[in-house]
Amino acid sequence: MNDSSPSPPDSINIWCTWALTVTYEAGKYTEQKFKAEKTGGGPVIPSPNLNTDLVMVCNRLADVLIKAYKNPNQMQMNIASYRKLISPKDTGHNEHREVRLLERCPPGHEGKRLVNEPATILDASGAIIAWYLPDALTDTTQKEIREATDFLAPSLEKSVRADGNWPTNQKEL
Repeated sequence: MNDSSPSPPDSINIWCTWALTVTYEAGKYTEQKFKAEKTGGGPVIPSPNLNTDLVMVCNRLADVLIKAYKNPNQMQMNIASYRKLISPKDTGHNEHREVRLLERCPPGHEGKRLVNEPATILDASGAIIAWYLPDALTDTTQKEIREATDFLAPSLEKSVRADGNWPTNQKEL
């Protein structure tokens, strides 16, 4: 046996470090590309750590983000005021409470509004409260993300506890 070859845990640590580095670089590139498009800045050069396929995925995401940013849909509700009125105990199952909340913070439009292209949802103050990003990630990219996430399953299973707070409580997942 060759003593210089890494043990399986070392191999996993090296893979995780590489994956985190590439993820960070992809996120940084996408953010820079979005900001450049938003402000009319110059071209953004991707990191050499990113392969061509990943750069294309990042470019697609940045393009969809820009389309959403340029398609704002404003509501009359002020999300900061609404946040003060609700509590973690609000589950949406108390009909009387929901009616009172709607009276105090109406959504600001008649009936339902269909959004079928990339868009941002703004509150009355102009704060973005939601992004709608259809087709930002291709089916192939989503599949690859799911497969990569499967690698984390053992660690995630160990982190979930029945008595934990919301990020680790099994009832909340």
